[in-house]
Amino acid sequence: MKVNILGTKYRIETHKVSEDSTLKDNRWSGYCGEDSKLIVIADMTEKPYFDMDEKEQKIYRKKTLRHEIMHAFLNESGLSDNASVPQNGWAKHEEMIDWFAIQAPKIYKVFKKAGCL
Repeated sequence: MKVNILGTKYRIETHKVSEDSTLKDNRWSGYCGEDSKLIVIADMTEKPYFDMDEKEQKIYRKKTLRHEIMHAFLNESGLSDNASVPQNGWAKHEEMIDWFAIQAPKIYKVFKKAGCL
């Protein structure tokens, strides 16, 4: 799948952890390649890496995908370029990305209801 992130096309792919050294070595569920314009989400059905039922897999996959898409938006807006001052500045900080990713669906619902999209 391809998505448009502020005018830049990003590919979204699902990789098996066992076949993706970046996922496996870092024990990640996903990542966003700033230079490659690639978002990778782990195959949540692959045991022993993920021990979840089908419903939990679906929820966790969506949560992970939102998280990585937020990284892409910050990358494409130029904010990640300045995030290294200080090292691991706010635009690379995982808690900040999680906040955006977790709150975005709630914010969208309010915007939609308020008619301000």
